[in-house]
Amino acid sequence: MRRREVITLLGGAAAWPLAARAQERVRRIGMISGISDEAAMRERLSVFLPTLQRLGWVEGRSVQIEYRWGKGNAETLRRDAMELAALAPDVIVATGGATMTYMLQATRTVPIVFVIVPDPVGSGFVKSLARPGGNATGFMQFEYSLSAKWLELLKQIAPAVSRAAILWVPSVPAGIGQFAVIQSVAPSLGVDVFPIKAIDAGDIEHDVAEFAQTANGGLIVTANPSTVVHRELIAALAVRHKLPAVYSTRDFVVSGGLASYAADFLDQYRRAAEYVDRILKGEKPADLPVQAPTKYVLTINLKSAKALGLDVPPTLLARADEVIE
Repeated sequence: MRRREVITLLGGAAAWPLAARAQERVRRIGMISGISDEAAMRERLSVFLPTLQRLGWVEGRSVQIEYRWGKGNAETLRRDAMELAALAPDVIVATGGATMTYMLQATRTVPIVFVIVPDPVGSGFVKSLARPGGNATGFMQFEYSLSAKWLELLKQIAPAVSRAAILWVPSVPAGIGQFAVIQSVAPSLGVDVFPIKAIDAGDIEHDVAEFAQTANGGLIVTANPSTVVHRELIAALAVRHKLPAVYSTRDFVVSGGLASYAADFLDQYRRAAEYVDRILKGEKPADLPVQAPTKYVLTINLKSAKALGLDVPPTLLARADEVIE
């Protein structure tokens, strides 16, 4: 065989794997969230993307990711959900209950993996935790029993508290469930509870100021999109009115809040990447069980404690997963 023919043959052989790779279909993942905290999303992606890569999915090579951030605005989030569904990606990762509401309005066929959703069954997102049954599955934000621990934590940090304002949104199932649990344990802890609707910033400011006129008060800030949107205002109001407060997510404490006890959201994004991998390999959301959190994180802000004139018990500090000074 002549030299030119050998080179041609070798060149063709070398091109075979390249041609095969070129024919591989690049998979598409959609990611959507209603939160406006870019730092939090970067942190969560720093866990999600490396987990995908470990499983063989590299952004820009084997997968393309379409991002949509609702920035705390309901209409923007609804429009983003419609746009993302129209792209018909292979799977969508949706953050939060409000996002899931809009995503399921937009599509009942595209597979969805949700994270940080309080009550997927009560909200109608899935038929059951064990067998979701539709096009969505994922990871719960918490079980309702966690709400009782928020009030217990408030009493541990500020034993004098005998009145607690509960910031909630009564129009969503998760709001009702959280308030019901808090209300049920309040008598055993010697605390009277007062509901405050956490929807409009002006109303929140007025109602918290009015509540603070009576001594020995504290705040419990439940999990819902509205409190997340107003988290900096709520944290500032708690300090201004000298109200010890316990929050449903770490983000509040980073924004100046006193303490939070919440699921490890980074762990949820790591596990969500594993579900995405399984769906991309052919499994159906209907057959993947919704999972409860397996890790919880206690975060305490000592700077806020000092501003409130509180001495956090050493035993509580020893239990904390993160102490912000």
